[in-house]
Amino acid sequence: MDCNPKNKYICKNKYIVMIKRELIEVVEKQLFKGKAIVVVGPRQVGKTTLLKEIVSRSNRNVLLLNCDEPEVVAMLTATNVVKLRSIIGEHDLVVIDEAQKVDNIGLTLKLIVDNIEGVQVIASGSSAFELRNRLNEPLTGRKFEYQMLPVSSGEMIGTYGLIEEKRTLENRLVYGSYPDIITHPEASQRLLAELTQSYLYKDILTLNDIRKPQLIDRLLQALAFQVGNEVSINELSRTLQTDNKTIDKYIVLLEKCYVIFHLGGLSRNLRAELKNAKKYYFYDNGVRNAVIQQFTPVSMRNDMGALWENFFVAERIKFNNYRGYYGHSYFWRTVQQQEIDLVEDCDGCLTAFEMKWNSAKKVRFPKSFTDAYNVKETVVITPENYLDYLT
Repeated sequence: MDCNPKNKYICKNKYIVMIKRELIEVVEKQLFKGKAIVVVGPRQVGKTTLLKEIVSRSNRNVLLLNCDEPEVVAMLTATNVVKLRSIIGEHDLVVIDEAQKVDNIGLTLKLIVDNIEGVQVIASGSSAFELRNRLNEPLTGRKFEYQMLPVSSGEMIGTYGLIEEKRTLENRLVYGSYPDIITHPEASQRLLAELTQSYLYKDILTLNDIRKPQLIDRLLQALAFQVGNEVSINELSRTLQTDNKTIDKYIVLLEKCYVIFHLGGLSRNLRAELKNAKKYYFYDNGVRNAVIQQFTPVSMRNDMGALWENFFVAERIKFNNYRGYYGHSYFWRTVQQQEIDLVEDCDGCLTAFEMKWNSAKKVRFPKSFTDAYNVKETVVITPENYLDYLT
């Protein structure tokens, strides 16, 4: 490991660690192509750091607007082209951080894109950016949008190297991959407590129609215990003593705030395939374990199947996201309980993944599946080969 203090990315516990994020180069390739660039994602995932790094690497005349400052929010709210020209001046790269705090920010960005030639605008925000400001309608056809998620395995290797990625795998299965957790492992439990209690659901709790905030924690706990299994909304509503409509609404909000995501069941060819089924995963293992307060080491856990499955599915989502792979992801299961953990469909060719923490376990992919579909590859994902499909 290079411990040269000039290396700003790595120096184990002696120098500030700057994790190299894959999204930096993805965004830089789209600069000055006539569209706004929007970066969304959960809180505390490193969006502000990403913007600062893009600014530091640019030779443009940059205007950085931080919407944590009330005067900046006031300037960008209910604005017009004349006012925006005055704010931007001679700058040609405008970076707006915490943009979700500006009402109708989508319209503001549209005015810049449509009327101020030669100016590139980059805006970042948490999920409320989408929830409160209706970005999609005013910016249809005018934006490149990217999701920034917790640190990926590829980013770990790019920053720390392959040996460190392998060495810290078990720790990340338990404590996850948020930047602060990776750079301050000694404070993992405290930082996860702060994240889950203060930041993660903040966008949901600011919405006016949320009347049962305590239900969010209970719902997440129920979903955490069902990782890798189908989830029944009816069962959740009975367990949590509320109605299906409320459960559905809260799950949608948790997905929009990048806490959880779902896979639907693949159902096309076989009558016995489960239809309308869903499995829910957490974008981060550490968040999953924090909501159930379970930080037992890997060697002592009885939920390693769920942890390993959640980890790989989330990592594969990141991998595809950062590379612009826009295929569809599913799970597959029949009423006879034949199942496959993850199925990716790219242009009609399917790749099937089964996740096994114990690489000695035998896996047989159901013949009914391989006969019914155009299967390009079947893969058993273990700690020995997982990086082959994440880098």
